[in-house]
Amino acid sequence: MAKPLVATGHFTGCFGCHMSLLDIDERILDLVELVEFDKSPINDIKTFSRPVDIGIIEGGVSNDENVEVLKDFRENCKILVAIGECALTGGVPCMRNTVPLQECLNEAYLSGPTVAAGSIIPNDPELPILLDKVYPCHEVVKIDYHLPGCPPSADTLWAALVALLTGEEVGLPYELIKYD
Repeated sequence: MAKPLVATGHFTGCFGCHMSLLDIDERILDLVELVEFDKSPINDIKTFSRPVDIGIIEGGVSNDENVEVLKDFRENCKILVAIGECALTGGVPCMRNTVPLQECLNEAYLSGPTVAAGSIIPNDPELPILLDKVYPCHEVVKIDYHLPGCPPSADTLWAALVALLTGEEVGLPYELIKYD
C-alpha cells in the first residue's frame, strides 16, 4: 500500500514552522515510515510530481509568486493545513500593512538611514511583484485546518498530522494550543 503523500510550503515568514516540524525529534523517523514527502523545502523538491494527500503551508502571502504557489497547493492537496500565525493572520510581516507599499519601498531602498546614495528600488523582472499588503492564506484559497502558534509546537504539529493520517478528528487538547 502506498504511503500518503505530504507536501510542505513556505511563504512570507521566518521558516520557524518548518523548524518546529523538524523539532519532532526522533518521531521524524516514524514520520518517514508513515508518509512520503513530495514538494517540500525538507527534500528540496520544488514542484508537485502528483496530487498529494496533505499540504502543510506556513507564512503570509505578500507577492504574486506566493499567490501562484498557494493556488498550486490548493489544486494539488486533498487537505490543506495552514500553520503558524503568519499563515493564519499575516503575523509579523503584516506589520507593513499599516504603511502604504510605496512608502515602505522608499524607506527600505531610497531614504532609510542606512541607504547608500544613488540606490534604487529593485525592479528586475525576475523578482516577484509585491502585493498591496500581506494576506493570511485563507484570504487567497480555502484552508481546511488552521494550527495556531508562532510557531506551533512540534507536539501540536505531530498530533495534527497523525490525526489526519489516521482519519481521526483533529481535536487538539488545550495544552497543545494554549499560549501563555
